[in-house]
Amino acid sequence: MSKGKLFVISGASGVGKSTVLTKVMQANAHLKFSVSATTRKPRAGEIDGQSYYFVSKEAFEEMIRQDAFLEYDAHMENYYGTPKAQLEEKLLECDVILDIDPNGAFRVRQTRPDAVLIFIAPPSVEELERRLRSRGDTDEKQILVRLDRVQWEMEQSEKYDYIVINDKVDTCVEEILQIIKKYE
Repeated sequence: MSKGKLFVISGASGVGKSTVLTKVMQANAHLKFSVSATTRKPRAGEIDGQSYYFVSKEAFEEMIRQDAFLEYDAHMENYYGTPKAQLEEKLLECDVILDIDPNGAFRVRQTRPDAVLIFIAPPSVEELERRLRSRGDTDEKQILVRLDRVQWEMEQSEKYDYIVINDKVDTCVEEILQIIKKYE
């Protein structure tokens, strides 16, 4: 039986989830990050087993057949999923944060109704586009695909327990830490 609380964080690509989550994790030693598996190629600075488990499409599909995921989804031509075993292991020790898209968040909610869903929203779609373009690690085609998805993602935010606007990183981090503190 798990003793930790599961927190699910979602938000549009480029909203600053990684930056916010890094600071949330640094500020709360009782949290662990659940590492997702993906078939996408690593970005500069990403480390296998820490950023993601980078696996082949064939390996990911075998994990699907083995029912090894709490949730998984395919988008932007890649698979993403949360391996059950490492999540359950971490929940035995502490609270855990998942960084997944809305489809995955709602699948988690079906099997783990006690999970707390937090959506990180941009201050505006224009700001989100500026952030995506300034990252320099995404080609124009991917930027347009992600911007097309933003409207849908923002509509899904209404189904979350909490919506936090990432206008200023430190303020966003503090709001998320306060939400987590409510469940201690």
